[in-house]
Amino acid sequence: MSRSRPSRYRQSPANFGNSLSFSKRIKQFLAYAALALVAGSVMLVGVLRFLPAPTSAFMLHQHIDDLVAGNGYMEIDQRWMNRNHISKHAFMAVIAAEDQRFYQHHGFDFDAIYKAYKHNSHGGKMRGASTISQQVAKNLFLSPARNFGRKALEVWFTFLIETLWSKARILEMYLNIAEFGDHLYGIEAASRHYFGISAQRLSASQAALLAATLPNPKILKADRPSAYLLRRQSWILRQMHNLAF
Repeated sequence: MSRSRPSRYRQSPANFGNSLSFSKRIKQFLAYAALALVAGSVMLVGVLRFLPAPTSAFMLHQHIDDLVAGNGYMEIDQRWMNRNHISKHAFMAVIAAEDQRFYQHHGFDFDAIYKAYKHNSHGGKMRGASTISQQVAKNLFLSPARNFGRKALEVWFTFLIETLWSKARILEMYLNIAEFGDHLYGIEAASRHYFGISAQRLSASQAALLAATLPNPKILKADRPSAYLLRRQSWILRQMHNLAF
């Protein structure tokens, strides 16, 4: 005669129902969290279509790095400047340096992504393919961390930016939050720090030099340009001439 298992091995109907109820609550929580993230991000990007960004995720991360390093709170030099008060050379320089197909794509340059993939897969020096829109999404809303979750959010915010903002607004935001040196953000602060002039008065040569530092502004110093930086500046000036927009 077979014996039934002791009751302690059985899951009572009440316990089974509680398990289902807990699983359902978890799913509901995740669904509400996802909905809140979508709604909140849409509202945030929508507001920043019209208002200056008071700070950025990268600037906040800089403060955190300072505190962790034991440096306390250190001021960040950043001054918002309306695009009408920024030299046209600055816009041309960053497009020439960072994203020459800026006006042709909708946030993602798939041709550049493919070329970067092919180049990197053959063991060459790592090459990126981020557009200006992607850089705005990353710098403004996300951390410098490199993982799948952050990349997915970058794609989402890039889509929102390209959908809700004009190209002119994207460039304006980029020039106002881009890092140009140690605790130095935005084209206005950079222009005054390196050249003693406002961003509105930047020459083509000066704008190209600042744009040349963008891949790594803490190493590439606009006030102490290396031979490499000067070659990059000359290349950007040629690209600006060739683009001629």
